[in-house]
Amino acid sequence: MKYYEVHSLFKGKKIIKVIQAPNKHDAIAMAKAKASGVIINVKETSAPVEDQLANFKNNLLGSLTKKKIKIKDLIAAMRQLAVMTDAGISIHDSIKEVSEATVDKTLKDIFEQIDDDLNSGLSLTEAMMSFRNELGDVTIAMVELGESTGNMAESLEKLSEILEEIEENRQKFKKALRYPITVIIAICIAFTILMVYVVPKFRDIFSKLHAELPVPTKILLFMEHMVNHYGHYLLLGIFVTVVTIKYLLQHNEDFKNKYDQYILKVYLIGNITFYATLSRFTLVFTELIRAGIPISDALDTSLLTLDNTHLKKQLTAVKTSVSRGISLTEAFRDTGLFEGMLIQMIHAGEQSGTLDKMLEKVTNYFKSKFNDIIDNIASYIEPILLFFIACMVLLMALGIFLPMWNMAQAVKN
Repeated sequence: MKYYEVHSLFKGKKIIKVIQAPNKHDAIAMAKAKASGVIINVKETSAPVEDQLANFKNNLLGSLTKKKIKIKDLIAAMRQLAVMTDAGISIHDSIKEVSEATVDKTLKDIFEQIDDDLNSGLSLTEAMMSFRNELGDVTIAMVELGESTGNMAESLEKLSEILEEIEENRQKFKKALRYPITVIIAICIAFTILMVYVVPKFRDIFSKLHAELPVPTKILLFMEHMVNHYGHYLLLGIFVTVVTIKYLLQHNEDFKNKYDQYILKVYLIGNITFYATLSRFTLVFTELIRAGIPISDALDTSLLTLDNTHLKKQLTAVKTSVSRGISLTEAFRDTGLFEGMLIQMIHAGEQSGTLDKMLEKVTNYFKSKFNDIIDNIASYIEPILLFFIACMVLLMALGIFLPMWNMAQAVKN
């Protein structure tokens, strides 16, 4: 819904009101029905401050309290849909059965709403589009593939396999991160105990010396002061920062664009995001090409799987280039996202009429690169952890023992 400012003239006085409407045409119709006098002008405007605050509050609470669908329940639902549609049961009846069978309350509500939308004449893709954030872009893309090809059962079965692979990779990623996260938590606990119970005792000793303290000791005492006096503010600041970033990612396009561009440059996380995104994109694109969908339409559907706006912008340029008559090989080369070897494979597929097979090899390449990072993530993170631990130990050692050593030297002299 948009906001429109309505200017009307009533008994010689100019009256300004703000109304909500989906578009200007509806706004004019609503203004004629509600406004008194003669309407002079209707123009789009920003929301009133109180409405902006109310929307911010609702969106923030929604971001914090929104329940996520368990991917295992979603996989089970899609497999059930695939089996039922393959048996010749209509998609409408299949959706109704799945909504009754699923145990996930959020998923049950979604399927019930989809059932209502199907009854109102919407297609399955259009009905699911309202729940894009909950069901995922891959789900939307594969359902659209099923409707385009008329083989919904096969598309849903393939979707189940893709979701299972995503869940397997997620579990592998969590398992790989378990060790470094445990180490970081242990370090943080040890550091906090030192700051709260150990360093204050040395502060009292150092204050009695009335001597110039070395830089490591000053840093240590400053950190101790911050933890003991402002620790709760630091925790609150971290919490507010995380919530704010999460809110902005969901409701501010400019912030999300900059964030998505930056995240691709971050060590390790950038590569994981890059290979996971391109693996999904090429996988769906391959299936669409194999099903005989025109390249331009296949690109449209495949772009739905992209969550990173920076990569989406670059790959959207591929569709624009193809629409202008440029070959798919040249369009992919212009993005700068594909290595020379992959471009040669795509070129060979275009020339020989085996584009789907070559794209499958490209998909497998991105998948193998992603799996390699996930399988060896501990070895990538370990040097950073060791460096971090070494710095903390060195700071503690120098901060405490340098003044003690200076004091011993003074006594000796």
